[in-house]
Amino acid sequence: MKHLPLRELVLCGLFVALITVGTFVRIPVGTDVYTLQFLFTLLAGLVLGARLGALAVGTYVLLGLLGVPVFATGGGPSYVLQPTFGYLLSFILQAWFCGAFARRMKAVSFRSLLLVNVGGMAIVYLIGISWFYIFSNYVLAAPIAFWAAIFYCGVLQAPPDFLLCVAAAGLALRLQRAGIWLYPASFETQDAAAAREA
Repeated sequence: MKHLPLRELVLCGLFVALITVGTFVRIPVGTDVYTLQFLFTLLAGLVLGARLGALAVGTYVLLGLLGVPVFATGGGPSYVLQPTFGYLLSFILQAWFCGAFARRMKAVSFRSLLLVNVGGMAIVYLIGISWFYIFSNYVLAAPIAFWAAIFYCGVLQAPPDFLLCVAAAGLALRLQRAGIWLYPASFETQDAAAAREA
């Protein structure tokens, strides 16, 4: 990230920190505990864009694999053998997806951002649940039925995660209107060309 302009570098670093803090913010709901990690990985893509959003989330994951205790239960290279590691990988793709599709909108709105977030949520569930099922059954010898994995890792998690999608859409819209979103240079060139034509 050393070649990034200062504003991009600061925002990327800020989101690495927010994702880390969000990992340890624990919200008890019934017998389950949820964190704000998912909220900040969504916002990373929406605010930073596809490339920088994925870079920020990828930096967070890399720090954890290098041994910095930024994951829920620590860090280190052995974390790849955790059945939940697929979720961490999916957050990188999710950030890219949300950033890319949010920048393709003709008009940014709460509804369109929510749809993008739900798409990102689907990516996380697809990769995360698949990784959990495969590693539990074929690597860790801790067998779990496919439908049980979908139920416990998907169905039960969907309502609170959807609420985080709603929150991320609302926050991202406010940040976009405040001019905090980052845009690729191509967008700035298009805006300048449109201004000249006007």
